[in-house]
Amino acid sequence: MNTNTRRLMLAAALLIALAAGFGLARLTGGQDAETSHAAHSDDDGHASHGDDQAQESHADHGAEDGHDEKGDHDDHGDEAAEGEEGLVALTQQQIEASGIQVVALGRGGGSETRLSGRVESAIGARASVAASVGGRVERVIVAPGTPVRAGQPLAVIVSGEAATMRAGAEAARAEAEAARLVYQRDQALVTQGVVARQELEASRARSLAADAAARAAAAQVAAAGSPNAGGRVTISSPVPGVVGAVQVTPGGFVAAGDLVANVADPAQTELVFSAPPALAAQIAPDARIEVTGANGSFSAVVIGAAADVREQGGMAIIRARPESGPLPPAGSPVSGVVVAEAKDDTLTVPADAVQTVEGRSVVFVAGDDGFRATPVLAGRRAGSRIEILNGLSGDERVAATNAFLLKAELAKGEAEHGH
Repeated sequence: MNTNTRRLMLAAALLIALAAGFGLARLTGGQDAETSHAAHSDDDGHASHGDDQAQESHADHGAEDGHDEKGDHDDHGDEAAEGEEGLVALTQQQIEASGIQVVALGRGGGSETRLSGRVESAIGARASVAASVGGRVERVIVAPGTPVRAGQPLAVIVSGEAATMRAGAEAARAEAEAARLVYQRDQALVTQGVVARQELEASRARSLAADAAARAAAAQVAAAGSPNAGGRVTISSPVPGVVGAVQVTPGGFVAAGDLVANVADPAQTELVFSAPPALAAQIAPDARIEVTGANGSFSAVVIGAAADVREQGGMAIIRARPESGPLPPAGSPVSGVVVAEAKDDTLTVPADAVQTVEGRSVVFVAGDDGFRATPVLAGRRAGSRIEILNGLSGDERVAATNAFLLKAELAKGEAEHGH
């Protein structure tokens, strides 16, 4: 083999060797790079994994902390909610501004009784004017509805009996005057010794008797209406008011005691109710009656209760007067509700104090921090008060007037808490 050929073969071998080395190195470098990259990736992945674990650990810890904090907060909130349940916190200034009235509990239950009654003229403000003597009605001066004054004439009666009374009174007065003159003359004669003292004493007795007879005759005439010499008697009204009914007509005849007219003062009226005798015994003066009439409802105060001898069924009457304002006209029908108090220690509160919250009867008990809704067992209602059978001890003070404002505020607070 010549020299040139050997050189060419050496060059080719060198080129193959270089090519093989370059590929191996490249291959080795690529693997190393990949290995290095993988290692780096593993390192990064390990680090990331560690970071993730750290983050997860931190997140778990934070979650646990957050859960605990939230749980603690919720627990505190639940405890606060439980501690504040049913409480309406108000200051004294807010209580006064809202018009809420705080009252103590009362004692003594009671029962309601409905009564029927009417408006009547008050005692002393009505009169049934009757004829004092029998006679003929000469003139009727008034008619129904006529207003009259006390002493104003209603009718004129001509009576022979009255004329006789008048004449008898005048005769008695004359006899008394004659007896007095005799007694005076005997007094003068006794001093002169003409008449004995015994005669003087007898004349004095006759004078006294005549005076007494004259006074009796004058009183009889006055009771008969003070007739004149012709026997005319004027029947007058003893009270001011309005004539109700006139029972006589001109030309008619009346006997002594017959009704001539009724007179009543419409400004002086009272309430009269029919009641069972047992109830009348339980009703004391100054008790309240809630009355319903033609003009609406109003309150009245009892001024008397007693058996009514006019009633055949043994009923009693209860008389009352309104606390304020005028009554309906006399004769108007009315109805009333009266409360008979019981002799016991049952707790009672004003009717406004009992409110219904979630289907339960509650009262708002006043405390230092406001009002707390306290469930109670309500009993009977008697007038403006309600019995409390259970739930209160009796020492509490409760909201009465405007207690519904506390109910509304409590419902508002529960709605906000639920939201």
